[in-house]
Amino acid sequence: MNFQRQSLPPGLYLVGVPIGTARDITLRALDVLASAEILAAEDTRSLRKLMDIHGIPLEGRRILALHDHSGQGVQERLIEAAKSGQSVAYASEAGMPLIADPGFELVRAASSAGVKVTSAPGPSAVPTALAIGGLPTDAFHFAGFLPQSKAARRKALAGLADIAATLVLFESPKRLASCLADAAEMLGTDRQAAICRELTKKFEETQRGTLAELAERIAAHPVKGEIVLLIDRASDTGVVNEDLVDSLLNTALESMSLKDAVAQVMAQTGLKRREIYQRALDIQSAQSGDDT
Repeated sequence: MNFQRQSLPPGLYLVGVPIGTARDITLRALDVLASAEILAAEDTRSLRKLMDIHGIPLEGRRILALHDHSGQGVQERLIEAAKSGQSVAYASEAGMPLIADPGFELVRAASSAGVKVTSAPGPSAVPTALAIGGLPTDAFHFAGFLPQSKAARRKALAGLADIAATLVLFESPKRLASCLADAAEMLGTDRQAAICRELTKKFEETQRGTLAELAERIAAHPVKGEIVLLIDRASDTGVVNEDLVDSLLNTALESMSLKDAVAQVMAQTGLKRREIYQRALDIQSAQSGDDT
């Protein structure tokens, strides 16, 4: 395709780029990339490759790197360019900017400076996974990447336990097995889940099952690639797994007082205070016995 540079009004343009297949980019996104006076990207090489695939010349423009380690100077330069009447386009490494992406600070600073912010929307791994995952889509909660350490990850999962929506997580293939094992313990072994891998790419794959089944499967057969993990909401059966209650209490008691831990687990499980309080006392008593 041949593109001619057009005159864009000044401002910051967020450009959605493909999450895998290069042809998933929109025509408007290509117009913005061809026309913006200033280009910035989380990964300059991936944007340069995408522009080459679609035949968009730089025509003397540089692509500025804007990521977590690029420093404040690049952000200030982009905002000053937009304030002076230039059009600035920013693209993430893959998918929509600001979805698990460092562009948030740029948008916040641009808005504070009175710079117009608009978007040429494009693909995102979140709705793509939801569309093919086979779990309810009437409500979902995007939690991004969980913490890397086991204790912090279990605490984060405990905080997600009572959310009445499909959970959407990004995860590294190296941590997927441990994440699934922790999720099975903290959220319930029978909760349904789906692993959506390499979306829109040649080796796209979706694995479905309970958290326990998937944890065992991935531990035995690790996978590679970019992963979206979907976890179904808790069931409304009113039956609460005792092991889950103990896990929630143990995690809460690591950083909370007995009173606050009991209150949190009450909210997460719907159980009465008396039942949880007694269990918390039993746990503390057992821990005291272990210490002696």
